[in-house]
Parts: sequence; C-alpha cells; structure tokens
Amino acid sequence: MTKPRLILGSGSPRRRELLAQLGIVADDIRPPDIDENPAKGELPRPYCVRLAREKALAIPAEDDEIVLSADTTVALGRRILGKPEDEKEAAAFLALLSGRRHRVVTAVAVRRGTRVWERDVVTQVKMKMLSNEEMNAYLASGDWRGKAGGYGIQGPAGALIPWISGSFTAVVGLPLAETAHLLQAAGYPLYKDAP
Repeated sequence: MTKPRLILGSGSPRRRELLAQLGIVADDIRPPDIDENPAKGELPRPYCVRLAREKALAIPAEDDEIVLSADTTVALGRRILGKPEDEKEAAAFLALLSGRRHRVVTAVAVRRGTRVWERDVVTQVKMKMLSNEEMNAYLASGDWRGKAGGYGIQGPAGALIPWISGSFTAVVGLPLAETAHLLQAAGYPLYKDAP
C-alpha cells in the first residue's frame, strides 16, 4: 500500500510552514475558488466551519488523495473580521481590536473520497491598547495583508498580543494537534512511513 498523496487546499504560506512542523510536505497545493462572503446573519464559528468544508469539497481530487483545507476567522462578538481589502480597513479592524479580547476561530476539514473529517478550534486573544505610533508602524509593515482581522500573530503583531488562551498554531492558521488527528483518521501515515 502506498502512502496517500496529500493535497493542501490553501495558498497560505503559513499553513505550509505549520505542516512542515509535523514533517509534512504537501504533494500538491490547490487553492480552492469559492465565494468566501458570509451569509446574511451568519455567525463567525458556523461561517468558518462551512468555509473549511466547502473548500475541501471544491478541490478536485482522486479517491486515494487526501485533501486538507482550513479557514481562519477573527470574531469580535457576533462580527466577522475577514481579510482587510486595504490599509484603511486594516486600520479600522485594528482600532476595533485595540485593548479588547476577541476570538480566533480556525476550522479544519480533511476529505478522502466522499468522507469528510472536521474540527474547529476557538482561541481567545487579547490585543493591547494600541498607540497611534504602534498602529501606524504595523500598517506600514504591510504584514496585515491577507490576514484575517488584519494581523498575523506570528509576525510583528506578536508584540501587540500580550495574552492568548488556546491554540497558538490555530491563530496562525492551522491547529496542529487537531490537524494531526484528522489526517490520521483519514489514513495518512503521519508518524510512520508507509510500507
């Protein structure tokens, strides 16, 4: 029996780096093309779970290939803070998060054939009260681009986050403990070589 091919359904370089921490290099990267807009009144956690599942289902794959998809959403109460369109929106998100606790929801979906295994992880995060100087420096860094909520905890914004409760890797974009469990459930030989 040969080792199944792993397809990463994400263009995120951070997810590739996190998989590398598990000793995994995806056999192929196929970012899905789906509508990521929330439905009217959709809450952050169900939205995130739906997106991860839709991404996994949207990626063409052979029966013996395992597809791994994920979605990360920043939630402030019932509000979803996605990836900012521009620096102005990033600044607005940071102003909302400044000095407050929020949740980061990351949902993971693993598909093999017609079966889908899913988990979602919610991490509590506190951002310090940002001075104008801190906010302007962070915006100027450009690190906010392509990041839910307008920040990435693994980059310069790490200095703005004094406290988290939950999974650090989930905030980055892929909860490693849960992802390892899902891959093993789908038959991926994570800690042993395929014969």
